Amino acid sequence: MTMLENVVDFFISSAHADTVSAPTAAQPGGNFAMPIILVMFVLFIYFTVWRPQNKRAKEQRNMLSSLAMGDEVVTAGGLMGKIVKISDSYMVLSVSDNVQITMQKSSVANVLPKGTLKAI
Repeated sequence: MTMLENVVDFFISSAHADTVSAPTAAQPGGNFAMPIILVMFVLFIYFTVWRPQNKRAKEQRNMLSSLAMGDEVVTAGGLMGKIVKISDSYMVLSVSDNVQITMQKSSVANVLPKGTLKAI
């Protein structure tokens, strides 16, 4: 054998035919293993993905519905300002003296405590 064949044999094992054996009886409880694993997988996905995502979405909806004039907010883009005017889908955000921006309400990332903008 050459060195190349030794290396190939090391990484790729030879396949050998197996002898045919008589079929064995099914193991007790073996028919329920796959459905149990499937149910466990669905529960895992529910508790790690769906439930936390729905909880965050519900908190976001509640925060957006509780916005009012005078609230100080941070947008998803990082702008900080005070709400001057608010409607169903849009709000006017005052980011500085004489500077107002019209934005979608859904862009609000967080509501700041009162007086935060004056402290900065």
